[in-house]
Amino acid sequence: MKLLLDTHAFLWFLAGDARLSRRARRAMRDADNEWILSAASVWEMAIKAGLGRLALPTSVKEYVAEKIESGVRILPVDWTHAAAVEKLPPVHGDPFDRLLAAQSLAEDLPLISGDPVFSAYGVKTVW
Repeated sequence: MKLLLDTHAFLWFLAGDARLSRRARRAMRDADNEWILSAASVWEMAIKAGLGRLALPTSVKEYVAEKIESGVRILPVDWTHAAAVEKLPPVHGDPFDRLLAAQSLAEDLPLISGDPVFSAYGVKTVW
C-alpha cells in the first residue's frame, strides 16, 4: 500500500519518537508499504530548519536525498493539487496541511498523521 506521510510522522518515525502511534509505526515498518513524502513536506522542513525550529543531522536537501536513495518517493505538488485546495472546507489555516489533504484526496492515498483536522477534510488517515 502507498502511504502519504505527514511531515511530523516522517520525522518522528526516523527519530524513533514515541509520539508516533503504534498503528502508524506498524504501517510504516511494513515492507509492503511504500512511503510517499510530499514536496510540500520538504518545503515545510526547509522553512522550519531555516528558522532554527528543526534540527536535522544534515541539510534538508541532503537528508531528503538520503531518504530518496533508501526508497522514499517524493510526490510533486502538481497544479491540480494546488487547485484542489479551493474545494476544501475552511476548517484549518495551515497551508501545508491543506495541501497534504488535497494531495491525499486527489491521489487516493491514506495519510499517516496524528492531526485530527484531516478528518474534517474527509481524508483517510492511519494513526
